[in-house]
Amino acid sequence: MSASRAADGSVLRTGLSQFALSLAAFGTLAAGAVGAAFFFGDDEAGGPRIELALYSEQNGPPPLLKNRSSLDALDANATGEPSLVGVEYDESLPEDGGDGAEAGMTVTEISTNSGAVATALVRAPINGFYERTAAGDLPKMGPDGRSPAEAYARPFNAVAGTPRISLIVGGLGMTQKHTLAAINELPPEVTLSFVPYATDLQGWINKARAAGHEVLLELPMEAYDYPNVDTGPQTLITSAKPEENLRRLNILLGKTTGYFGVTNYQGAKFATDAAAATPVMKALKDRGLVFLHDGAAARSVLPQAADQTGLDFTVADRIVDAELSADAIDRELLALEALAIQNGKAIGVGFAYPVTIEQFRLWAEGLKAKGYQLAPASASAGVTTRTAKS
Repeated sequence: MSASRAADGSVLRTGLSQFALSLAAFGTLAAGAVGAAFFFGDDEAGGPRIELALYSEQNGPPPLLKNRSSLDALDANATGEPSLVGVEYDESLPEDGGDGAEAGMTVTEISTNSGAVATALVRAPINGFYERTAAGDLPKMGPDGRSPAEAYARPFNAVAGTPRISLIVGGLGMTQKHTLAAINELPPEVTLSFVPYATDLQGWINKARAAGHEVLLELPMEAYDYPNVDTGPQTLITSAKPEENLRRLNILLGKTTGYFGVTNYQGAKFATDAAAATPVMKALKDRGLVFLHDGAAARSVLPQAADQTGLDFTVADRIVDAELSADAIDRELLALEALAIQNGKAIGVGFAYPVTIEQFRLWAEGLKAKGYQLAPASASAGVTTRTAKS
């Protein structure tokens, strides 16, 4: 019994000794690591990190595509709006749209395909291409056989064998800073699209045409989550009778003059209802306009309704800023280049975001060197400009 207890004690002492040695070794290693960090480490590496973005910070995540043109996103009184680097804005607006506001406007030489200073387009309205109504001055076919689409489109001379690309910037007129950037900084071949609810809409269109830009008018149409997506009191809706939608259409068209055609402002649900869309398509045809759709609506019946009524209808190939980053926009512009080579032409649509305007400007500067021609959207939509008959 005594021999057994001695043996047990020896085993216990051995285990305790090994445990103590392990603790000592671990402590030595830990002390060495701390000492090395103290003498050789980087003090700044352990501090808080600040990461700087290359582009203006967005207020929240990028807008979903279906909400890209909502009135909330176009709040004219929004604060903290990001600006374009290197762009100076003239905050003054013409009070009455008079000639004096446009007379001093020029477009830089790099803005045009030919390298020349852009020529202002004829001031709207053009005599003979509108009629006075209770809803305002509405477009009508001219006495010389030309349509308002032909009269107001930007003249274009295509270069044979050269693929052409058209760009449209939409949502304009609601935010002064961004609208001025689009008018003043983008090449005159870029088509500008205006929201009908903009303050001093005619003044904006006069300013755009004076800088050489042709313009489109946006027609608010019913979205699937209307009226949660607020597109204003004159929205064309599927539940309205045809005469009510036509009344609203006349109010929208009568808000301004000088547009060669219209485009949709939302409208995913309206685009699926042929009964609601066909009377609108016919009215646009009768007034000599064209319809250029942004292509966002799935299962759209608008092409069929336009074909039945004879309306010139074109669908854009890409929405280039559905993902709101410079890299994503550049990828979409490269896709447009590929489509232009394949089909001879391509149309891209963007929104009045600062990053979109800036990427359009940079891309357009090098387009001619790549072997492409920047064309107004009217040319890609098949509108031919003709001079008045003598």
